[in-house]
Amino acid sequence: MRVLIVDDHTMLRESLAGALQAEGDIEIVGQAADGVEALELAERVHPDIVVTDLSMPRLGGLEVVRRLRERLPEAQILVLTMHQEDEYVLQAVRAGATGYLVKDSATREVLQAVRSLQAGRGYFGPQASRALAEQVRHPERVAEDPYGQLTSREREVFHLIAEGSTTKEVARKLGISVKTAENHRGRVLDKLDMRNTAELVRYALRKGLID
Repeated sequence: MRVLIVDDHTMLRESLAGALQAEGDIEIVGQAADGVEALELAERVHPDIVVTDLSMPRLGGLEVVRRLRERLPEAQILVLTMHQEDEYVLQAVRAGATGYLVKDSATREVLQAVRSLQAGRGYFGPQASRALAEQVRHPERVAEDPYGQLTSREREVFHLIAEGSTTKEVARKLGISVKTAENHRGRVLDKLDMRNTAELVRYALRKGLID
């Protein structure tokens, strides 16, 4: 079983890697400290399972989950995070996560979750299970997050802006013209119903899309 661990806290990453590897049949094929590194590494090593946090620098965990689902559809994704709120659970599942645990879970439960995902079954801790059950009972209570309406390119622009890039820097980093970058920025703000970059940054922080 090939596992990739993604978390910006070195001690947690290494502790989890040690616990999983001690099982004997689990190989840690990589560790990443941020979302961009996670995607690059995942495409090189093709893990069976990715264990990822949500709040990370450079690229948030929700976007990592979305892109992993698109690029490596066979990989199972376990979200391991401090966020217990229903909103995070539902967004993670919509993005493509097949498991969800909070970080105060016992190590044995993380191992159980990893094995469950390897067997093709989802695994959701008590908080996540309640959130999913509540969504089934009352689907009308959870409005669609406008972030999910953004295209892949618009999400790239969103994250670059949220992390402080100017429009010219966005254009350079994505290899597009400044005018095209401006158009993408405008569409992002329109879809999110925002007026300026400050509102976008506050939204990204509130949603755990940037650290």
